[in-house]
Amino acid sequence: MEGSIITESPQIEELNILDWEMSITAVKESNHTGISFCAVLSHTMNFLSLIIGLVGLVGNATVLWILGFQMRRNAFSVYILNLAGADFVFTCFQIGYCFHNILEIPIKFPPFAIVVLNFVYLCGLNILSAISIERCLSVMWPIWYRCQRPRHTSAVICTLLWVLSLVLSLVEGKECGFLSYISSPSWCKTFDLITTAWLIVLFVVLLGSSLALVITIFCGLHKIPVTRLYVTIVFTVLVFLLFGLPYGIYWFLLVWIGKFYYVSHCGFGPVTIFLSCVNSCANPIIYFLVGSIRRHQFRQKTLKLLLQRAMQDTPDEEECGEMGSSGRSTELKPV
Repeated sequence: MEGSIITESPQIEELNILDWEMSITAVKESNHTGISFCAVLSHTMNFLSLIIGLVGLVGNATVLWILGFQMRRNAFSVYILNLAGADFVFTCFQIGYCFHNILEIPIKFPPFAIVVLNFVYLCGLNILSAISIERCLSVMWPIWYRCQRPRHTSAVICTLLWVLSLVLSLVEGKECGFLSYISSPSWCKTFDLITTAWLIVLFVVLLGSSLALVITIFCGLHKIPVTRLYVTIVFTVLVFLLFGLPYGIYWFLLVWIGKFYYVSHCGFGPVTIFLSCVNSCANPIIYFLVGSIRRHQFRQKTLKLLLQRAMQDTPDEEECGEMGSSGRSTELKPV
């Protein structure tokens, strides 16, 4: 993707856009039916990505609607709102790409779409890292976090992360020929490597803060109750590491390795697209599942309540409500 240089300059050979199209036609290892294995795999991944993407589009749109217009936002719901927005845009363009390939439209996929995909992908990873770091700080230094944290920290951080992701994507898009006809392969590779380094830093931060959070909860000196918010964050991070990270590793790093060492990546590109769609689709499902499960049982509740419970940062007190329905006290008196 980013390593594939799109240019119409006579000095530079024009390469296929995104490397998605390259993975369909570049390797012609035909089986006994005469159909390219890469073509079969790519079409299969396109159909699966389209189905998963449509589910993710509906899920993220639901989260955006509830958090944006139905719920009062707190520190972490602001992060989840921005993450859902990034996933929504990412899924929209992935669906457009899948339709483009399935219908075999002769017009090339718009180059600016690559910049948008990079932009929202980086933004989603940045926001997820910020969520993990802030949750880790709130557990390790709870007094400082509650007393010293500025009120609008989440909104300011999300704004800065959107701007940072946009700048990285625009600079790389310009140098790689996605936004102009003049491009430089050397500068494109340089900015891809810079982006890769940033991805590695975010991966280390994301993994380190998540491990620190889990260790502090289960092995800390003070017993910390496991809330639904902890479960939501841990599962969201785990899903991204399994399904979202391969997309960034391939498009920012492995494509360049394939260009310079003539290593074919047939099949791996479409698979990373499918995995990225799974990652974007999984987040809303995680929120609603975490909000609905109690003692291994599902309860029928509104989506708004399920999402509200998924971000609950206090231990469940439903037992008190059930006790109250049987004639016992339902609330705790203030000290």
